[in-house]
Amino acid sequence: MKNMLIPAVMALLAACNSPQPEQTAEVKPATDSVMPEIHSPYNISYSSRFAIDEPKNAETILTLWKDYEEGNLSAHKDMFADSVEMYFADGFVLHAGRDSVIAVAQKHRSTFAKVVDRVDAVTALKSTDKNENWVLIWGMETSTGKNGKVDSVNLQETWRLKDGKVNLLYQYSQATAPRKMK
Repeated sequence: MKNMLIPAVMALLAACNSPQPEQTAEVKPATDSVMPEIHSPYNISYSSRFAIDEPKNAETILTLWKDYEEGNLSAHKDMFADSVEMYFADGFVLHAGRDSVIAVAQKHRSTFAKVVDRVDAVTALKSTDKNENWVLIWGMETSTGKNGKVDSVNLQETWRLKDGKVNLLYQYSQATAPRKMK
């Protein structure tokens, strides 16, 4: 019996020290992951399939926010597509060529003596079933009119980019202080 115990222990020790087979399951980085399917009681009219997108798209929008804040919208006009649609919170809709969009936005920005933006959150997303790049940004804008009046609004903007250039904006805003009832 002793003669069989020694080879059995040796075989067990050899098995413990043998190299393990490599993992064959591929681990995908988070940037390649698509969110799981959403089971909705509603018909989703655009998409519910998104993945985290390239940070450069969010950086493009942050640069454009900074240009607006500093009052120089033509600094990065190459970040806009040849044709741009913009839907602003006040109901104003602008659908025009890049130069016209920048001229209108610059004219509006020039009505303020100062603008200060605060970014609360930003993310770049890709609609995987539509193959479109989107950037969502939330923040607050405080503007000082030429007359010295200061006003602040909370902003939520949804930007679409094609080939790295902005071609669509949806803007939503809310006053930072609630209205007083009369």
